[in-house]
Amino acid sequence: MKNARRIFFHTLVLTALIAVSSCTSCPFAGKQAGQVDHCVFVWLRKPGNAADRAKLVGAARMFAREIPEVKKLTVGQMLPSQRPIVDSTFDVGFVIRFADKAAMDRYEQHPSHRKVVKDLLQPMARKIQVYDLVVE
Repeated sequence: MKNARRIFFHTLVLTALIAVSSCTSCPFAGKQAGQVDHCVFVWLRKPGNAADRAKLVGAARMFAREIPEVKKLTVGQMLPSQRPIVDSTFDVGFVIRFADKAAMDRYEQHPSHRKVVKDLLQPMARKIQVYDLVVE
């Protein structure tokens, strides 16, 4: 009986791992070749201003709700580090995942994105640095 329970448990775990690894929308799924991660780092004109940072975070979350091309959003503030290789100077960062470059291009032209860039991001940001990565 003990052996049967062990076999059942291992079968259950294996089935769950297969299901999770094949799920493209779950947070544990791997990235697919051709997907694009759009990484944006913002230095505020008023460094450390919590209200300005909250406005940018809210705008990014709005992108995830309103722009269908956004597959996944990660947003947060800089994590201070003493390691010399880590840039601890930015105020807020975003990583937005798209299915491919074409989806990112559509996002860039979306009216909600264009409005936030013009009315919020550009007036509040001292510096913006963007890195786009394509999954191999």
